[in-house]
Amino acid sequence: MVDIGEIPDGLVEAQLRFNGDAGREFIAALPGRAAHFLERWELRCAGPVMHGVTALVLPVEQADGSAAVLKLVSLDEESAGEPVALRAWGGRGCVRLLEHDAETGTLLLERLDERQHLSALARRDARRAVAVVGELLAQLTAVAAPAGLRGLGGIAARMLEDVPRSAGLLVQERDRRLLRDCAAAVAEVAGEPGDRLLHWDLHYDNVLAGGREPWLAIDPKPLAGDPGFDLLPAIVNNFRPQEVRWRFDLLTEAVGLDRERARAWTLGRVLQNCLWDVEDGEEHLDEEQLTVAQVLLGR
Repeated sequence: MVDIGEIPDGLVEAQLRFNGDAGREFIAALPGRAAHFLERWELRCAGPVMHGVTALVLPVEQADGSAAVLKLVSLDEESAGEPVALRAWGGRGCVRLLEHDAETGTLLLERLDERQHLSALARRDARRAVAVVGELLAQLTAVAAPAGLRGLGGIAARMLEDVPRSAGLLVQERDRRLLRDCAAAVAEVAGEPGDRLLHWDLHYDNVLAGGREPWLAIDPKPLAGDPGFDLLPAIVNNFRPQEVRWRFDLLTEAVGLDRERARAWTLGRVLQNCLWDVEDGEEHLDEEQLTVAQVLLGR
């Protein structure tokens, strides 16, 4: 058994909260899984462990001395497509996939500079940070989605079905009306959900400095769909209401999108977040989501 130190409390808490017994089993299996893949892929631990909500990440050194990271994943619907997307992108705009184990979802990835997130640049220069995301999305969404990925069409259909019930659980008429207006915008484009390979989660902390490129994306939760569905994270990161309009304009121009379709699918992403909040028991819509929707609806 390899000593990978104490598994971070944040990962343990997230797994127990979201995955219950399955999360507990994932945590218990991590030391053994790490040992197996360190031996199988001839790796040596080379730094402190890192983590997100669904994965433990070990900085490692390969047999040839090159740096990499070993990502031990708790597989779910969102993360299952990560290796498929990374292969399709082939390192263009994103981290490179070096090895993958299909049974466990374990990944060996190119090592980027985890000390330099785009969020640091965003605090100094919001416009440049949004432009970086736009440039990356232009590269990533230029690729057609491989077969078998979850699709935006199915997601949109399920959202629209859920709106009447969710709207009825909201306390304020303002919130109910906005939820329905977002749904109406989605309904106009739902018949053409798109076929591009989307990252879905391209917020600032999922963009790292890379040796071969200034910035590269990590951690996709891929799906097939319209690129307009990928814009919202960069609109709400370090949220400032007065910046919603220019961020949306900059992103649509950088990616080369039809403005009205992008508006509708961005409202679709707002709708998705709001429906999740209602599902979690919220009776009022989040103010950031409300503001984005109001700006894009021209209110």
